[in-house]
Amino acid sequence: MHKGAGATHWFIPDAYIPEKSSGLLTSHESVCVLNSSSDDAKLLFTIFFEDREPLEDIAVIVPGRRTLHIRTSSLQKDGAGIPVGVPYAIEVKSDIPIIVQYSRLDSTQAENALMSVVAYAVQ
Repeated sequence: MHKGAGATHWFIPDAYIPEKSSGLLTSHESVCVLNSSSDDAKLLFTIFFEDREPLEDIAVIVPGRRTLHIRTSSLQKDGAGIPVGVPYAIEVKSDIPIIVQYSRLDSTQAENALMSVVAYAVQ
């Protein structure tokens, strides 16, 4: 068994799926997870909003010694997903240490913008 690097509790406070896209690329966001452990990582996502209750306990598995790019538009709980054009924040909890990166492709303008940051880890 290989023990992975990282942390088990992560936050991404500034998330937003743009409503519009232009050109060939669709505006989107991804939470990129690296699991360097030999064991599968069991993740639970919570999505926080400004004006409504959170979407809690959205389960995702990241296999051992793999990476997974999770489009935030695919995260759902009981048929409810993240609406476009609404600010939100993300909490990721894992049963083993992982690395979390957040990326947003904004293609609302003629020039595309890509933002990518490592999430905030709680130790």
